[in-house]
This record gives sequence, C-alpha cells and structure tokens, in this order.
Amino acid sequence: MSPHLLEIPGIGRQRFLREYWQRKPLLVRQALPDMQALLSRRELFELALRDDVEARVVQREGRHWEVRHAPLARRDLPAARAPRWTLLVQGVDLHDEGVARLLRRFRFVPDARLDDLMISWASDGGGVGPHVDEYDVFLLQAQGRRRWRIGAVDRPRMQAGQPLKLLRGFVPQEDFIVEPGDLLYLPPGWGHDGIAQGECMTYSVGFRAPPGDELLRQLLWKMAEDLQPAPRYSDRGKLSAAVGAHPARLPEDMVRFVAEAFARLRPGRADFAQALGELLTEPKQEVVFASGDARDAARVAVRHGLRLDRRSRMLWSSSGLSINGESVPGELARSTLLRRLADARELDAAQYATATAAERELMLQWCGLGWAHARQA
Repeated sequence: MSPHLLEIPGIGRQRFLREYWQRKPLLVRQALPDMQALLSRRELFELALRDDVEARVVQREGRHWEVRHAPLARRDLPAARAPRWTLLVQGVDLHDEGVARLLRRFRFVPDARLDDLMISWASDGGGVGPHVDEYDVFLLQAQGRRRWRIGAVDRPRMQAGQPLKLLRGFVPQEDFIVEPGDLLYLPPGWGHDGIAQGECMTYSVGFRAPPGDELLRQLLWKMAEDLQPAPRYSDRGKLSAAVGAHPARLPEDMVRFVAEAFARLRPGRADFAQALGELLTEPKQEVVFASGDARDAARVAVRHGLRLDRRSRMLWSSSGLSINGESVPGELARSTLLRRLADARELDAAQYATATAAERELMLQWCGLGWAHARQA
C-alpha cells in the first residue's frame, strides 16, 4: 500500500505529520506534477444532477450570494461562460473509481479521520467566499488556476444575512496562485478565500473531526441500542396515600431505578471501540449498495482474489472489526486476514486462498450485499 501513498516533495510524510499536521499550512508546488482533472466539466455537471449525489451551486453578484442545494435541475446550473459561480460536488469518490484511488493516496492519515473528496468547479471569478473550516483539508488544484488568500482566524466573526458562513473582516496573511498539481494543506481554524482565475477545478480532501460531545451522544445511543432486556420499573409496595397531595412530583425511587440501570452499563474500552467502529463505518446517507452474486464471486475470487467496494468503510481495533456500520462477530473480529483486507482493501488470490471456511463465508456474504467484489483478471 505504501508505494501508492502521496509523497510530499521536499518534506516527506513523516516530517509533514510532525511539523505541519494540525499546526500550520503548507503549500507544496507540484505535489502531483502530472495532475489532470479525472472528470471533465460535462461529466461533473451530469454527476451533480443525479438524485444520489450531494451538490450545491454558489453564485455571487457583487456582495449578494446565492446558494442552490441538491437535488439540482439543469436550469440550476448557469452557463459555463457566466462569471462568478461555483459548483461543489461532495463525495465524488463514492461515484468514480479514479477519484476513489486518488483519495486513497491520502491514507497516511487514519481512515477513521479521512472523510471524502469534493470537487469544486468554478467559472472565472468563482469561489465560496472567505470562510474557515473546523477540520483539516488538502486543496489539490486539478485544472486551471486559483488565487488563494489564507490567514489564521482566532475568533471567527460571520457576515450577517448571508446564505453562507462568510468571515467578516478577514485579514489574509498569504496570497498566492496555484496551478495544476499544486497542493495546499490547511489545518482547522485557518481562513481561506479561493477565487478562480479563469475556469478551474479544485479537489478538496476533507477529514472528519466530530466534537467530543456529539461523538459521545452518538456512541451512548449506539450502546443503548445493544442493551439486553432489563427488568421493568415497579413501585409495588412503595406508594402511599400521601402521593395524592403532590401527584406531579417525580418519584425518587424512579430516579434511583434509572441511575442504577445506567450504572450497570459500565462500558469498557472494547465497548467504546466497537461502538466507535460501527459509528465511523456507517455508510453515508446517499450510499445504496447493489446486491451481488455470492456464488459467482466465490468462483472468481479463487482465481483472482477479492476487493472491497469503493463505498465500503472498514476499520479494526485490537478487540474488534467493523464494516459499514456492523461489527464482525466472535473470533472473526480478530482475524488477521480480515484486518489485512481492511488495510489494503483487497486480497490477491494467494491471500484469499489462506482464508478459513468461516472467513471465506463472511467475505462472500459481503459480496452478496455488494460490500465486496471478486477481483477481475
């Protein structure tokens, strides 16, 4: 897998992670010197009109901004030659294998953090205004030129009355123009304003950084779904006629019952790892897997191996393994072969041949669900 990861010219991945990641911006000229747009303008426009794609159009006229969200119709797209508008198409890696391969080159950051690849097409003067993200982002120029102005933002203030979260009083510290193959990394909290210099296309690789309170709420909810049936509350022998004087008072015994039930939950690290794995591998809302033929996959995989569908998410920990929001049961959760599949996202024929009967049965179930496929010759 390592040879396919993105190299960072002049710095290398290790120094980048040590000195720049989540610390300060970095502009890398010609990080991908042969970079070309993987989808044409026409192909991107057609993709944006699909019902299963998240997209939006941003248009500026003077100080007035307008945003149109999916589902988009063809009339929602201005003429390509019209100035100052942008089309943003989210999660293009879910729909195009070439884009998915490009996204996988950024797997020197854990998959648990890697989110998706968005393509931004802009006409001359197009952009989305000065804004700040709460997550890391790589901005790869794929076509044309874009002017970037960037600067640290300690206390973001937003412009009132706009359909976008635009920074008010943004003061850039750097100003430069990027060309195809150039890569700009921005950590959270850095304001940026990109303006197309003629028609251009920018690929944004985004990362997940959910707030701790939000993550904890989701994890507790997921754990609650897996609770075993518990005794029903009973107040037999605990009520007296005095209750009638204050019927609206919450019974202390009921409060104690719930507190004791919560105390019995007592999740350990393995419980958190399982819940987190299920949460972070949950497919995006627009993802729908097409059922496959497990018997056909069994015949082909023996000769050529097996690969995950590009939309499948798979994570493992020291105690478990999750795929597409579900935990792998029993001993298979610690399978070395399945962890290898998660890391490499494919197994060749020789690796597949070492699978136990249980491992093979599970992988073929995934093929039937469309989560995995037999590799082609």
